[in-house]
Amino acid sequence: MDKDLPSIKKWVVLYPVYINSKKTVAEGRRIALEKACENPTCAEIGDCCSHFKVPFAIEIDKAYPRDFFQRGRVRVLLKKEDGTPYNPAIATRKQLMLRVAELVPRHPGRTKKQEPASTSTAGPSKSGKHGKKKR
Repeated sequence: MDKDLPSIKKWVVLYPVYINSKKTVAEGRRIALEKACENPTCAEIGDCCSHFKVPFAIEIDKAYPRDFFQRGRVRVLLKKEDGTPYNPAIATRKQLMLRVAELVPRHPGRTKKQEPASTSTAGPSKSGKHGKKKR
């Protein structure tokens, strides 16, 4: 870690649940459903932070308190020691969540994962009721 960066404990915490469109507000989502993205990962959030040129650290061993099966979180340093933001477009935690949520669906790893599922053609499927025939 660089010597000019403050302790990581002072950094903003960003859990993937905060921007997950599959979660409700009660389950931890913090932005509007229309602006949220589907099932983001810590790696995708970290890539977005590096794109915005904001210092970040991924903590894989940490869990979200409301859902401890949701593993990982990202710590982000939004402001320098003098109070100026690293990225002038992202000054607050809310702006960071909104910008990351709009960038995650265009992540290169995400588009490659979804392509093969849509191009697979598995023959015609049978339709109708399947049960015991009446006589």
